Amino acid sequence: MKGKIVAATGNKHKIVEIERITKQFGLDVITKAEAGVPDLDVEENGTTFEENSKIKAEAIMLATGMPAIADDSGIEVDALDGAPGVYSARFSGEDATDESNNEKLLELLKDVPDENRGARFVSVITLCYPDGRTLVARGECPGAINRAPLGTNGFGYDPLFVPEGFERTYAQITAEEKNDISHRANALRKLKELLEKAE
Repeated sequence: MKGKIVAATGNKHKIVEIERITKQFGLDVITKAEAGVPDLDVEENGTTFEENSKIKAEAIMLATGMPAIADDSGIEVDALDGAPGVYSARFSGEDATDESNNEKLLELLKDVPDENRGARFVSVITLCYPDGRTLVARGECPGAINRAPLGTNGFGYDPLFVPEGFERTYAQITAEEKNDISHRANALRKLKELLEKAE
């Protein structure tokens, strides 16, 4: 299970989260730049987290000839029928920022009562090998959308998301707490189980 894998994401926050956990599994994550394909831009035109994750991992694996790992993640809000979902990163438009996405979400939910503000973070991690093997792991973290952003840790929708069992947002809990419960941590745990079975 040990060895080098290329991270398909250029998002340094995701790489840090993936690396923090994969190190325990004996997997060394290297960046696209370290693998020699820094400018490879992959179009994510899938309609599910699974599709987008596989598109990214396959493209990097084919370009480098090395195993590649890709994460596609986002937030699904019950009151919005699962939106923003795969469009989480560009929810407020092509030039979306974390702040503009959060503002749009709060605006859409302003009249939604607390008991109907349920949501979940979803992460699908795909590991593609040059020999054709593909491992897919899905992780979720249930919770609810707060009425205002709180906290300075994390990124994306973290300041709005209160995970189940907590009274603080993803952006208020520590990295250690988040790594215990996060959607990405849960997906990586499932990936570890798949890797162990594949050995």
